[in-house]
Amino acid sequence: MTWIAAVARLRARREPGVLVTVATVRGHAPRDAGAKLVVGRTETWGSIGGGNVEAVAIERAREVIAASKPEPELIDFALNDKVTNRHGVQCCGGTLSVLLEPLPVVRAVAIFGVGHVGLELARILARQDLDLHLVDTRSDLLTEGRLGALTDAVAKVHVHHTPLLPEEVLAELPYGTHALIMTHDHAEDAALCDAALRTTHLGSIGLIGSAAKWVRFRERLATEGGHDEAAINRIKTPIGLADITGKEPATIAVSVAADLLRTFETEGS
Repeated sequence: MTWIAAVARLRARREPGVLVTVATVRGHAPRDAGAKLVVGRTETWGSIGGGNVEAVAIERAREVIAASKPEPELIDFALNDKVTNRHGVQCCGGTLSVLLEPLPVVRAVAIFGVGHVGLELARILARQDLDLHLVDTRSDLLTEGRLGALTDAVAKVHVHHTPLLPEEVLAELPYGTHALIMTHDHAEDAALCDAALRTTHLGSIGLIGSAAKWVRFRERLATEGGHDEAAINRIKTPIGLADITGKEPATIAVSVAADLLRTFETEGS
């Protein structure tokens, strides 16, 4: 497997990794500058020449994966028999440096309801490097013409038309997906809230709506859904920044997107 395919595999699996590249070479070395190795938690793909250099790079890459705030770093190696190595002698005679670049897990967001606010929110989030899932029961809101503003998206956009049970999409979403519930139908919102609380692999859960709507939902989730208070409190409502009070769809979308990006930063702290 090529290193590009390995990086794509880690991204698809939503697993962290490190791209290891031979950055510079002086004299003789097992591989030329540019050779690459991809390191995951338990697997590796490619090679930077084997021996002590590769073994040390893999060990350090996995330490980087485990770090709370991974940063790129360079490691220098001297390839001669006078250097004490942890994994045997490499006496090619040259020196080299290896660059370790963390491959962070790409975040995922699911917008349930691609109406006026949902579409504006999708336009904003599409400029972020993430997996963006757009879910709606109404096929006319998911046409290529209506979603044309997303054609140059940085995000990888996934469109889900679910005419009957949009909550079924929850089980298919990647681990850690942040779910934003904002459909046109309060009954649909309520069903999604109930299903989201039963979906253990989600990240944050947000619900658009008024305080009065949430009072009804809380009671229903407790009495009919059987959810306890701690579970119900996983749902954040209202969503968005409290000090942005405009009701225009684009204003609400900016507020919700800013709040979500703040959640992302909190996760990484």
